[in-house]
Amino acid sequence: MTNTNASKDRRHFLQSSLTLGALSLSPLSHGQNTKTNKQIPTRAQAIPLKQVRLLPSPYLKALQANQAYLLRLDADRFLHNYHRFAGLAVKGKIYGGWESDTIAGEGLGHYLSALALMFAQTGEAEFQSRIQYIVMELTRVQKAQGDGYLGGFMRKRRDGSIVDGKEIFAEMLQGEIRSAGFDLNGCWVPFYNWHKLMAGLLDAHQLTDNAQALAVLIGLADYIDRFFAGINEEQLQLILNCEHGGINESFAELYARTGDRRWLALALRLYHHKVLKPLEQERDELANIHANTQIPKLIGLARLYEVHGQQAHAKAATYFWKRVTQHHSYVIGGHGDREYFFEADTIAKHLTEQTCEACCSYNMLKLTRHLYSWQPDAAYFDYYERTHLNHILAHQDPTTGMFTYMTPLMSGVARAYSSEENDFWCCVLSGMESHAKHGDSIYWHDKDSLLINLYIPSTLDWKQQGLQLEMQTAYPYQEEIIFRVQQASRRKKLNLAFRIPSWAKEYQIHVNDKPLTTQLEKNYLVVQREWRKGDVIRLTLPMALRMEKAQGSQDVAAILRGPMVLAADLGGSDQAFNGIAPALVGQNILSAFSSIQSSAAHYQSKGIGRPHDLQFKPFYAQYTRRSAVYFSIYDDAAWQQAEAQVKLEQARLHALSLRAVDVMHLGEMQAERDHRLEADISYPVVYRGKNGRDARTGGFFSFSMKVQPGPLVLQATYSGEEKNRDFSITVDEVEIAHVVLNGNRAGEFIEQEYPIPEALTQGKEKIRIRFNPKNGRTAGPVFGCRLYKASITTAS
Repeated sequence: MTNTNASKDRRHFLQSSLTLGALSLSPLSHGQNTKTNKQIPTRAQAIPLKQVRLLPSPYLKALQANQAYLLRLDADRFLHNYHRFAGLAVKGKIYGGWESDTIAGEGLGHYLSALALMFAQTGEAEFQSRIQYIVMELTRVQKAQGDGYLGGFMRKRRDGSIVDGKEIFAEMLQGEIRSAGFDLNGCWVPFYNWHKLMAGLLDAHQLTDNAQALAVLIGLADYIDRFFAGINEEQLQLILNCEHGGINESFAELYARTGDRRWLALALRLYHHKVLKPLEQERDELANIHANTQIPKLIGLARLYEVHGQQAHAKAATYFWKRVTQHHSYVIGGHGDREYFFEADTIAKHLTEQTCEACCSYNMLKLTRHLYSWQPDAAYFDYYERTHLNHILAHQDPTTGMFTYMTPLMSGVARAYSSEENDFWCCVLSGMESHAKHGDSIYWHDKDSLLINLYIPSTLDWKQQGLQLEMQTAYPYQEEIIFRVQQASRRKKLNLAFRIPSWAKEYQIHVNDKPLTTQLEKNYLVVQREWRKGDVIRLTLPMALRMEKAQGSQDVAAILRGPMVLAADLGGSDQAFNGIAPALVGQNILSAFSSIQSSAAHYQSKGIGRPHDLQFKPFYAQYTRRSAVYFSIYDDAAWQQAEAQVKLEQARLHALSLRAVDVMHLGEMQAERDHRLEADISYPVVYRGKNGRDARTGGFFSFSMKVQPGPLVLQATYSGEEKNRDFSITVDEVEIAHVVLNGNRAGEFIEQEYPIPEALTQGKEKIRIRFNPKNGRTAGPVFGCRLYKASITTAS
């Protein structure tokens, strides 16, 4: 069947618009709804993971790489601190990276979840055996603790010593609560840590039928509940200002499993008013708050709505999802810059090497599943598919099984992957889960309806209706998807609903080689019949190249084919990239692409690339390549003007270089050594391709610079979007500037100049420059300092 309808009818909050520049990953109308027979159910649930098996595809390859990595990991090393703090003999050396920091212990919860998911996805007994061992050891730990407590996290005391994190709870009960975004009384996000452990125990209970996991969890929940019983509401909100994950979700789920309203009461109480209340009132105040800190809270509200029915919780979760997917997300589905939300609809200003933290997409896909289950609509899976394919698959190198933290969208920036044993960032740990469950959202059902949302080669055993199905396809590289009925044991009519993506303006479906004409309902093609063994369904989704503009600019766009983001290949990650970000110039950009290998989504631009033409390949699969995703789009006249502006900037920089006395490249090891850097609570940073350094509250950084006789000017470079930065700059302990940064120039670097009194340089060969945070704020980051001879204008 070929579709030609263009109705814009849509129910609930879903809105219509799919023009160049509107993100098709958003829950938007496909513009193709017609009068229907109401065959799509009003609710749905995912087919259990154990009933789905993956067939060869990039998803299976990713799962197998992760499977091997999980088996290389050692449970006893994750258990190290749990054993140690309970007074038991340790059985393995603690892992490095975050597992050796005060957040230690988080990895065990994620590992439990990953093992449980992998057992459900593959049926391999080793994963169940490892879970049984871990739960047995946690039972021993809990018994040794004697009060239900479990924890591997540590605490840094004010004297700098590192101790068992358990001591912070007695301290807080005495009223001493020191809460920051990621630190609670010297411990790195303890309640976030507990949420991951609780989630791991819940997954072990559900997916491997481990009753003891639930018993251990109840013991820990009892300890946590008794702690919060001694905390008043003002203290609670202060505690919740520190990242706490979705611990509200864990208690809501525990209530669903046990029926004990004690857990529901605590889940409802763990409500972070500062963040959640504006969302409940449908206000987007997300800019400048940490992205992944918030998403689990909304997942918690979604689960609370399911078990408790409070509409305000559903409203907040739905509004948040809609704002993030439609107004804060990049073309690959991820969001955030340097882990933070930024102003809505400003994607084009945030194309940096610090985009798209993987944990954020991991959690947004979880939230999507909740919302979809309440009201099935194919539009939700436009977002899910986009993000799952282009971000989640991009975040693991399937040849090594290692993971990225950020997925950079700045042209020419290579992906940076974790090591086997010495990182364990949050995105490594969520990655172990993401790549253990690629089959968990392909098939959904309710009563007599099966909804097929993802076109991933797989087999399905729909036990509830006695139907076994096999899906074979090379989608999204190829257009045809073939389903074969392997078994149909019941003689009854069943609905098979096939998602038609928003970009698919034409599509065809055949059953046993006969074309069908059927109408869309909620952007599904629904086929109802009494299915028999041997039936074959062929769905064809033609894919053409298209462009999507980046929000915040009419002149920046990405190239897609079907659900897949294409990127220009800029060379191997092991080779330096010193070129400029490529641009595309022409009146009809897409017509200048030619196919090199259509089945591999491999294309060549002809005559439109600047500084030269480019080859385009799937972004996700460029694991060890440097790439470009977003492109400035020009016509010939605009390109000539842009070239002229580049030449003017080069002339300005040349004129400055003639006045330069010394240059300090902050954040670069050799430069910092050469300039005798000294620092405390100070860290190197990289942003938009520039190295820099900051100093946090209580810290500083200082360095030496050469001077010459005569008036001099210190120039410092900052990111134009830094806010709430307050610091002083001194020269040989004399303050020359008090700097407050409250910038609104996103996407730019700004240069500020500070004249240096001649009395501070007279008779000297070097001076000592120091940046000092003030008023509990941060100094910088500073992306380089230059010392210039004052120009005539400056000197006057």
